[in-house]
Amino acid sequence: MDPVIVVGAGPVGLALSLCLATQGVPVVVLDEGVGKDDPRPARTAVLRPDTAALMARLGCSTLRDEGAWWVGWRQLRRKQQMRQLPLGDPDEMGGASGAGGAGAGPGGPGAGAVGDGERAEAVFPSPLHLPQHALTRGLRDAVARHEHVRLVTNSRLDSLEQDARGVTVHTRGPGATWWRGSHVVGCDGARSTVRKLLGVRFPGRTAVERHAVAALRVELPWPGEAVLHRQPPWRGGGQEVSARPLADGVWRLDWLLPARGELVTPEALVTRVRDTLAGWCGETPPYDLLDTGVYTLHHRLARRWRVGRAFLAGDAAHLLGALGTQGLDEGLRDAENLGWKLAHAWHHGASETLLDSYQAERRTAVAARLRAADQSLTILRGGGGLRTYLGSSRGHDALLADGHLGHGPLGAPPAYPHSPLAPPYTEAHTTVDTRTGAPVDDVLVTAPDGMTVRLRDRLGRGSMLVVLVAPGTGVWDRRHWLTAGVMPRLAEAVAALPAPAELLVTESYPGASAHSVLLVRPDGHLVAAFGGVRPDELYAAADAARGGAPEPSPAKDRSGRTDRTANIN
Repeated sequence: MDPVIVVGAGPVGLALSLCLATQGVPVVVLDEGVGKDDPRPARTAVLRPDTAALMARLGCSTLRDEGAWWVGWRQLRRKQQMRQLPLGDPDEMGGASGAGGAGAGPGGPGAGAVGDGERAEAVFPSPLHLPQHALTRGLRDAVARHEHVRLVTNSRLDSLEQDARGVTVHTRGPGATWWRGSHVVGCDGARSTVRKLLGVRFPGRTAVERHAVAALRVELPWPGEAVLHRQPPWRGGGQEVSARPLADGVWRLDWLLPARGELVTPEALVTRVRDTLAGWCGETPPYDLLDTGVYTLHHRLARRWRVGRAFLAGDAAHLLGALGTQGLDEGLRDAENLGWKLAHAWHHGASETLLDSYQAERRTAVAARLRAADQSLTILRGGGGLRTYLGSSRGHDALLADGHLGHGPLGAPPAYPHSPLAPPYTEAHTTVDTRTGAPVDDVLVTAPDGMTVRLRDRLGRGSMLVVLVAPGTGVWDRRHWLTAGVMPRLAEAVAALPAPAELLVTESYPGASAHSVLLVRPDGHLVAAFGGVRPDELYAAADAARGGAPEPSPAKDRSGRTDRTANIN
C-alpha cells in the first residue's frame, strides 16, 4: 500500500510522521528546506504535560537536555505580587496535580508577599520550555532512526490530485518528481500550499497581539520561575512583560506592544532589556544577549480540515497564540489525533465517520480555544468592565495563568464529549472522574508482560486500551495475573473486539469502583466506562470508537488501477 505523504517538516509534520511510523505506517515527508533549522534562541516552544509526553514517546531526545521545567509561576502588578503557584515535574507527579515543585526564589518586586486574601494553592504540573529549533532537531533525529520514514529535502509541492484510491502530488526542486500516497497531510505552515491547492479558505483576525522578544543569559531574582508582570512601575515598562526560564541560565523575555505603532529598533530593544532588568534587580546585572525579534500573532481557522484524502494540521489549519496560548501545542494534538486514525485506515480500512471525526473533534476544540482567547482579549486588553465581568483583578490573573500554564478554556487539554466516535449511553455505562471524551489520568497499570508502567506509556501504538480497575492487584503473582478473577472473561471479550485492543489492570482510578472497565482510545481519550465486564456493551463502544465498519474498497479496473476522480490544483 502507498505511504502517507506529509508536507512540511516542522515539529507538527515530524511528529505526525513519527505517530504514523510507530504504528507501522510508511511515510514520505516532503521538506521544502534543506533539512536543518538555524538556531533562534528567542523562538521557543512551551509544551504542556500531554504534548511533552507525546514528544517523549516519539523519541525526541532533546527534551531533558535542552528543556526546562518551571518550578513556579509568579504574577506581579505594578509593585505588588498578585499570585504565586508552585509547579511540579509532570513525570514525578504522574502527569496530574500533586505534591512536588519548589518554592519561590528570593528578591524582586513583591518577593515573599502574597496578594490580598491569597491562600496557598495546589501544585500544578509544569510546562516544558525549550527552543523550537532544539525540539525540531530532536524530532529529526528520531525520524532519521526510523525505517518507516523517508525525509526528502528541497521538495516544494506544486500540484495535488486525488482519486478513489489515493493521492498524487508533484514537487519541484533539484529532484522534481511525482509522489503517490494513500493520503496527504498539509503541515506546511500558515502559508500552506496544500491548503491553497485544496481551495480552503483561512479566515480570521490579523495582528491580535504584537510582542518584542529577547533571549539572554542572566541571573534573575526568581530562579526557575516564570514571571508575568502587569503594568511594571518603571518608565517605559509598557502594559506587560514576562520572563520565562530556559535551560543553562537562559531566559526569554516578552514585551507586549501596541498592535500598531512604534517601530522596535535594536537600540530600543536593548533599552527595554536594560530597563526591565534594572526594574527587577535594582540595577542592570551583567547579561549576555543571545537573540531578539518582534512577532505578530494572528487568529485564523481553516474552513475545512479534510478534503477527500487530504488533511490539514498545525498552522496550516489554525493560528492562535494570544494570552499565552500555544499554537504548537494544538498542532501536536492535531498530529496525535490524526495519526491513529490514518494508521487505522492504512492497516484496517476506515469509515468516513472515523476520518471525518478528525475535523469534527480538532476543529471544534481549536475554535473553542480561539473564542475563549478573543473574548478574554476584549476584557484583559480593553481595560473596561473587568471588575464587573470577573468580580476582581484576581479573576484577570487567573485567566492569564490559565493561558500560560495550560488550564481552563485558554489552555486545558481538549475533551471530545460530542465526538462522532462517542458511543450511545446505556445503563451499562458508569461514571468516573474523567468525563467521556476527556484525556484519561496517567495511572500506573499492569501490562500483559506483568510489568508496571504508566498508562500513557501504552498510548500511540494503534491499539485501544481496556483497563480493569482491580484493587489489590499489587499482590498478584505476575506470572498468572491473566488467569485471576474476572480476567479470563474480560480477556475473551477484548480478543473479540472489532479493533485491536490491549488489556491492562490498575489498582485504582479516580472515581472508579472496583471491577470498573475503562475503554480508552489510542490517543488517550476515554470512550466509556462500564460497571463490570460487559462484553456486548464493550464491543459496541469499541465499534463506535473506530467509526463503525470500514467503507468497502473501490473497485479496480482490469489493469488493477482506478481512474482519477478529482484533480485539485
